[in-house]
Order: sequence, then C-alpha cells, then structure tokens
Amino acid sequence: MRILYVTTMSGTIRFFIEHVKMLIRRGHVVDFACRVTREIPCELVSLGCRVYDLDFSRSPTSLSNYKAYRQLKKILDEESYDIVHTHTPIASAIVRLCCRKRKDIRVVYTAHGFHFYKGGPWINWLIYYPIEYFLARYTDILIVINSEDYERARHYLRAGRVEYVPGVGIDVEKHSSARVSGIDKRAELGLDDESFVIVSVGELNHNKNHRAVLYAIHALEDSEIKYLICGKGPLQKELQKLIIELDLEDQVFLLGHRNDIIEINKSADVFVFPSFREGLSVALMEAMACGLPVVCSNIRGNRDLIDEGLGGFLVEPTDSNGIAKAIKILMEEGSLRERMGRYNAEKI
Repeated sequence: MRILYVTTMSGTIRFFIEHVKMLIRRGHVVDFACRVTREIPCELVSLGCRVYDLDFSRSPTSLSNYKAYRQLKKILDEESYDIVHTHTPIASAIVRLCCRKRKDIRVVYTAHGFHFYKGGPWINWLIYYPIEYFLARYTDILIVINSEDYERARHYLRAGRVEYVPGVGIDVEKHSSARVSGIDKRAELGLDDESFVIVSVGELNHNKNHRAVLYAIHALEDSEIKYLICGKGPLQKELQKLIIELDLEDQVFLLGHRNDIIEINKSADVFVFPSFREGLSVALMEAMACGLPVVCSNIRGNRDLIDEGLGGFLVEPTDSNGIAKAIKILMEEGSLRERMGRYNAEKI
C-alpha cells in the first residue's frame, strides 16, 4: 500500500518513526506531507520517504491553510495513495475536506487529545467541537489516545470506526534498563547529591504551565529543592523574569532542548507535570518508565496514567499550594517516593 502521513508541523513526525519503519519493513510505501519547520529525521530520509512541504499554519483562521488545502488536493489527485493517516487538528481538517468525495482513499485520523475536553475553555468547544462533529463523517477510522476522548468520540462523533490506542508508545525497556550514575549526572548539571531534584519536560508555553511549579517552590522556601525544566519555547524570557522575581535563580534551571532526558530523569527525585491540556503525554510515560513518582495536573490523559496515591498526586493545574504540598510530602517520605516510582514503572 501507499500511505501518506499528514501533520501540521514537521516536529510531530518524530512520534511516528517506529511506526513508519514497521510499515516499510512490511513492504508499504510511506511519505509525509507537513510544514517543514525542523529537520526531517535522517532515518526516514534514508528509508526513501518523500516529504511534501505544505503551507499549513497552526492558526485555524490563517489564509495559508487554504493554500495548503490546494497543495494537498493536488498531491492526492496526482499520486495514488491508498491510506492517508492524519494527525493534529488543522492538518486533519484539511485532509478530510480534501478526501470527502474520494472513495479510493481511506482516512485514518489519530486525535492526540481533542482541543475540547471536560473543563476546557468554552471557545475551544465553540470552534473545535463543531468542526470535529462535521468532519467525523469523512473519517474511516478515528483513533483516540485517552479514555475521556474515547467515550466522547464513541457516543457523539460519527466516524466509520472509533478505536482507543493508549498513546504513540514508548520503548519502556530503553528507559527502565538504562544504567545511570545519578551522582555523576547531578555533578554534570552543577547539583550536589543532597539536593532534592524535581524535573519537568515540555515546551516553554502557556499550556505546560511551568509557572505553577515556580510558585510552589517559592512557597516551600527550601533551598535544597532544585527544579530542572527541559524544553524551549516562546515563554522562555517570561519564565526567566519570573525566576528572578521569585528569587529562585539558584534553584531553577532552564536546560533547553535535551537529548539526555533518560539520564536526567534517572538522577531526579520527582517528576512534576502541571499541564492544562494533554492527550497522553510521552514525557509523562517516559518518567514513569524511569521509575519516578509524579506530581501532575488532574486532567484528561494524566488520569489515565497516574493513580492517585499510588503512582503520585493529581492536583488541579492552578493549585500551586497543592503542588507544593505534594512535593513536600515526597521530600519527607523517601519510602513513599520509592513505592510510587516502582508502581509507575510496573504500570507503564
């Protein structure tokens, strides 16, 4: 079969590498269509995957998406793809509009967390729910990655089939079996062995909500707490300013993009993940596979992964005091940290 993967931005491609390698091993041809905003993984290039650079925009009101629609329609008219596997809301809306009259192409849509969800902003429901409701009829298979989305899709979105798959998958063995010297890694990061190390992994944006953890650490008034944030993004300067305002320069470190997340997780005491919205977080699954206890937001997706009181603590994302309380409990109870870490490693 000839399969076209479509996603709004090329950064999402990294989640599909193992899937694509498996498909190619089975004799299928796999290509990509996206807006190329970062380098395409060399593994896919070496396998012969073609990449179409389209004018997608993340903004639903951008006129460049109309241009992307015409570009994608031309590709589908000229190439003989049997399946289009689409990801991310904007690209997936355009794919299904392009394919709505095509009987020769099967459309598979993986929703990595609907933008409308329980407790979500009303504007998201106003914009995204009607679009998904309308376009579900042009979706042969709708794949969702958490239990809340599955129940909503099964009852309210009339796709050909609705399937639940728990996330894009991780190599559990790679994380669980990694042998890391926590002392050496801490020394490399400028931390001593007595520090209580908290780590978060995620883009520096509003949704990842790192601010809540900064306020929690400020409230705890304990200089032994060190907070490592792995990721980069548009809020870097704003977070740096807040770190200075809260007098946390010696406790909080913005590490930027890292290729050693496993080693950092293995040298940490707790993983903190206060997002407002997730589908089923890879970063959270990786932390569990590394055997870390977790303090995370009580939201869709996170609730699928973290069992309250067993693998960690679920806290409302705006509740900095609740985050601080959970961190303090884990600081004071080493045996609880170990129990929760073992539970998460087994569950994942």
